[in-house]
Amino acid sequence: MTAGLGLHDVDTRFPGAFAYVDAALTDGAVLPLMRLRYLGSARTWGFAIYLASNGTYQDSVLPSGNPTGTPEEALDCACGLYLADATAWKRPPTNF
Repeated sequence: MTAGLGLHDVDTRFPGAFAYVDAALTDGAVLPLMRLRYLGSARTWGFAIYLASNGTYQDSVLPSGNPTGTPEEALDCACGLYLADATAWKRPPTNF
């Protein structure tokens, strides 16, 4: 689906306690990635992946097995899934 396309930018909206994160691709397309839920700490957020099959967000777990983590961990996970970047799950992340 996005083979050969790169991530150009990340767009984030903050309605209430949520942060919705979209990927802006190099071809101009915008791809919803995830939703983060603020849990009272800048380092710990709830994670929900965007399900393109039905246009909703599903609470999920990160590669660490935890349902919460840093925004960076969540972005690595979502980009790994939607942009076919397997380096997102390597420790330490190699896609910085």
